Parts: sequence; structure tokens; C-alpha cells
Amino acid sequence: MRWKGRRGSDNVEDRRASTGARIGGGGGSGIGISILSFVMRTFGFKGVIVAVIAVLALWKLGIVDPSALLGGGTSTSSSNAKFVESEREKELYQFVTVVLADTEKIWTEAFAKHGQKYVAPKLVVYRKFVQTGGCGGGSAAMGPFYCPADKKIYIDLGFYDELEKNFKAPGDFAQAYVLAHEVGHHVQNMMGTSGKVSARRGKSDYNQMSVRLELQADYYAGIWANQSRQYLEEGDIEEAMRAANAIGDDTIQKKSSGKVVPHAFTHGTSEQRMRWFMNGMKSGRFEEGDTFSQAYESL
Repeated sequence: MRWKGRRGSDNVEDRRASTGARIGGGGGSGIGISILSFVMRTFGFKGVIVAVIAVLALWKLGIVDPSALLGGGTSTSSSNAKFVESEREKELYQFVTVVLADTEKIWTEAFAKHGQKYVAPKLVVYRKFVQTGGCGGGSAAMGPFYCPADKKIYIDLGFYDELEKNFKAPGDFAQAYVLAHEVGHHVQNMMGTSGKVSARRGKSDYNQMSVRLELQADYYAGIWANQSRQYLEEGDIEEAMRAANAIGDDTIQKKSSGKVVPHAFTHGTSEQRMRWFMNGMKSGRFEEGDTFSQAYESL
């Protein structure tokens, strides 16, 4: 994929300076008070003073955030001095900004054709752990994800190494497909589709609705690929297909447990994901990505 030297998006929030040490949790104020009460009962007032001094010392070292204990909820300690960007990560960072810029252009034009305004999502680049603005905490183990509540996409760039080594899906176009898929979820959020699916949570058909949502996001990623043809190189589409194949529910289930459980699917099979991506790639039309009106068995 030809991407070097092209414009990158400004809608990127770099949180990689975070150390990734997750501290605290919901109801932090109650936890903090309980700890201080225990120290007071056990060691007396002098013990409380020692405890406070210890917390302040750890805070200065960037190990503990007092707000996590005194009502700040889950937080992530940070230390700019510890952040070192490798050459590979620097290139990956530049790469995702270019892909994001491409999606902004494509979806701005697509929405304009329907008389609507596209508001681009923010891309948050982090390491290890991250706190979202409405979807709780996230981790690198989750892979890239979209939070509808704050309209942000979250990614640990280390996922791309995982994609290459463990999922056997190398290549920059495979990496771009994954990001374009998450942007697809943002489009669904703007259209109100995500909210309708979320409302089915806990219902018997929720998993099927989730599969429909994911396949539509794959279709939207295909639209991005269709509109990015001028930047494609030989083998790029095959890279995206390998990625779509590697992250299908059936493939992941078989790899992890040795068996496939269709009723537990939430993203679709490898074959479905590849096919819906190619549908979007061939069509390039926003209107043909309706995965909700047809019978589930025919998806």
C-alpha cells in the first residue's frame, strides 16, 4: 500500500506516554476512606501520616495516582520520561494517521451525497491499558476497538505485531483494513445502527444482531478499500483477506478450543467476513451494505 508521504489526520490522541499500570477502580473514594480507617484503627494517627507520605512519594514517582483512591475512579499512571518510541512504532503511528485521513475523506464525501455531515472519530493510540470516555477500561489484549460513548477508536500499535505473528496476517493493507473496520463502527454509530443493536443486549437474538453489525462494518471497510484503489499494490487485497479470515469467529474458536460453536458467534465466520469485505470493495456503494434486512442464514 502506497502511504508514505501522504497527509495524516490530526484527529489522533497520543497516550503512549502512559506506563500502562492500571490503578484503582469504580467507587475510589470509598476504597480510600476504608484504607485510611483501617490504618487509623491499626496504627493510630501516626500510621495515617506515614501512609499519606508513602502515597505522595509513589505519586511523585508516577506509580500511584491519588485520585484513583480519592474518587478519581480507574486511572492510568504515566511518566513521559519512560516513553521511548522505536522506529517501527514511529512508522506505524504515521501509517495509522494516513489511513485515518483516507477514511475521513471517503466518509465525508459519502455522507455529503446523502445531505449529511460526517463528524470524524478520534483515534487514541495507547500502550497496554487505556481508560475510555464511557466504555470502561480497555487493554491491548482486546485489540483495536471503538467506543460509541465517546466516539473514539482505541488501538495499541503492538496489535499489528500480534496480527502478523499469531494471526499470520502480515502487511500494511491488513493493518489498514482493521482500522477501516473500526471506522465502520463509527459510521454505524452516527447512523444510529449501533444503538439499535446495543438495545438488544440480553435478548435471545443479540448475538445474531452483533454478527450483522460486524459484517456491515466489514462491508464499510470494503468501501474504504474501493475508494483507495489508487494506493493499492499487488497483494494488498490478499493481505486484507488473510486478516478477515484470521479473525472470523469460527477460526478463532477452533484455534482456542478446538471446536466451533455457531450460536456463540458475535462477529461472523471467516468466510462471511471476507465476503462482506469484498462486497463493499466491489460495490463501493453505501446503500448496498444492509446486513439487517436479509435472513440471518443467508448472510
